[in-house]
Amino acid sequence: MYDKIMLPVDLNEEASWAKALPTALTLCRTFGASLHVVTVLPDYHMPLVGSYFPSDFEEKAHQALSQAQHRFIQEHVPEDVKVQSVIVDGSPWEAIVKAAKKLQVDLIVMASHNKRKFADYVLGPNAEHVVHHSKMSVMIVR
Repeated sequence: MYDKIMLPVDLNEEASWAKALPTALTLCRTFGASLHVVTVLPDYHMPLVGSYFPSDFEEKAHQALSQAQHRFIQEHVPEDVKVQSVIVDGSPWEAIVKAAKKLQVDLIVMASHNKRKFADYVLGPNAEHVVHHSKMSVMIVR
């Protein structure tokens, strides 16, 4: 039923993956699907924002995020699951939807966020936007 499963994660926010990861792993094992761990690097290209960062900031941020994502995968994804590390740029929900289309995933597995903390308030609408704008199935894990 599924060949490619996407798991968007915010490496700084455990709530973005703690409940969704076990579900994604179970689905990967059940269907023999590959797991595509996606992390979004915020877009620093806007002139107003970009002017405050050194010229090589984006490259260094991308390298640091790549290393952190590979550590995350080593620590949390068992070796029996085929996994791909993906880093995308832009606004979280748009980047997730674009990456899902580009990777041709069958399912996006995301965590639901409660609104008790400010970080959850910011992250919650992203899952909602992905559900509304994605052309493929989205599973929200509570």
